[in-house]
Amino acid sequence: MEPAVAIPALDASAPADWRGEAKALVRLAGPLVAAQLLQMAIAAVDVIFVARLGAVDLAAATLGVFVFNLLLYAIIGLTSAAAPLIAAELGARAHAVRAVRRSFRMALWVGAFFAVPVIVILAHGETLFRLAGQDAEVARRAGQFMDVLLFAVPTGIAAGVMRTAAAALGRPGWAFLVTAVALGIGILANWMLVFGHLGAPAMGLTGSALATVIGIGSMAIAYAVILTTDRRLRRYRLFGRWWRPEWPAFRAIIRLGVPIALTWLFEGSLFGGAAVLMGLIGVVDVAAHAVALNIAAVAFQLPFGIAQAATIRVGLAYGAADPLWIARAGNVALAIGIGVMTLTALIIWSFPDPLIALYLERDGSDTAAVAALAARFLAVAAVFQLVDGAQAVAAGVLRGIQDTRVPMLIALFGYWVVGFGTSAYLGFSTPLAGVGVWWGLAAGLAVVSVLLLWRWQVKRRVVVSG
Repeated sequence: MEPAVAIPALDASAPADWRGEAKALVRLAGPLVAAQLLQMAIAAVDVIFVARLGAVDLAAATLGVFVFNLLLYAIIGLTSAAAPLIAAELGARAHAVRAVRRSFRMALWVGAFFAVPVIVILAHGETLFRLAGQDAEVARRAGQFMDVLLFAVPTGIAAGVMRTAAAALGRPGWAFLVTAVALGIGILANWMLVFGHLGAPAMGLTGSALATVIGIGSMAIAYAVILTTDRRLRRYRLFGRWWRPEWPAFRAIIRLGVPIALTWLFEGSLFGGAAVLMGLIGVVDVAAHAVALNIAAVAFQLPFGIAQAATIRVGLAYGAADPLWIARAGNVALAIGIGVMTLTALIIWSFPDPLIALYLERDGSDTAAVAALAARFLAVAAVFQLVDGAQAVAAGVLRGIQDTRVPMLIALFGYWVVGFGTSAYLGFSTPLAGVGVWWGLAAGLAVVSVLLLWRWQVKRRVVVSG
């Protein structure tokens, strides 16, 4: 038997009012949002270095990174089920480490188990891209790129689990610091390995993949050091008896996490599918789509970080079996998330041209056409910022009360039946073309947002009434 150890944990008591809850949420969400934005910067650094290698290498890296990120973050989404479980355990009995340690350990086990098929898929990257009809040389280079990237899968999953645990245990600031260090390492490693500086070999595209492996590995090492040395975190002895199975906790991670992973896959693949539709419309549309989507993705990191914090706050209340706190925590998170995205929508609506100019060369042959079309896309993006933020935070709130299966079904219907279906129809059956694809994305996000908010209201009433 593992001993139950009494330790001072984070404050798992209910705030007195909504102001206290808002302050607690912001303290938790702030570092997580900052870490998400830095993660976007890491991806941008890779693109900046690879873009100098030529169009073929850039296309190969774009394809490889898309598949790698889609699969890796799906597994991270699966293991993120540890967050509501840990939060509920703290809320229910804030002075016991055994349950927290079980959930953390089994999240690592689940991540290791699902890492295997991801690695197998990445190892056959060239075959997959050839089957998808990609250019033979691009497919070959993308396959070589993914052959290196696959070594980052185990460390990437482990880093995600450790980040989740640190945040759930009241240390979200470490996520920001670790990601900032990884950004610096990524810049240095790309500079050395892509172009051969400081005595390193000039490895080109392979060097960029290796830089990603090094950067992600450094994050995993840093989190492991933090979890074993931080004064609050080390008391949980999270790596204690790491070899010991706890099958009920393992099944709980699977039960909650598989729907989360599928939800993230449905959303991520929707935007990938939109890019495919753009490719069928025209080259300028693809470039404008990439620019506008990147701007929207940066803005999305705000509600995504808030959603992670909301899961923990609502999870604490759920574990404490405090219905009023559950309702307050969820409603405060939604209000803050929607409020923040209202601000980003106004910024995108008011200043599209300066934002677009950050991504385009002034003297490019198609710059004017791409910029004009990207501005039209951003006008739609400004509209769906509100629903995108609402659906992200609503999903996080529902995860806090361990409700993931119905939200997954909502995501499947909203993203792929409504979203992709509307995008395909408006893009190819109306004069809207690329703009129609974006209105389809907005329609899908709106449906998911409305249904998730409805789901929260239903669950909230059930929790409060009994």
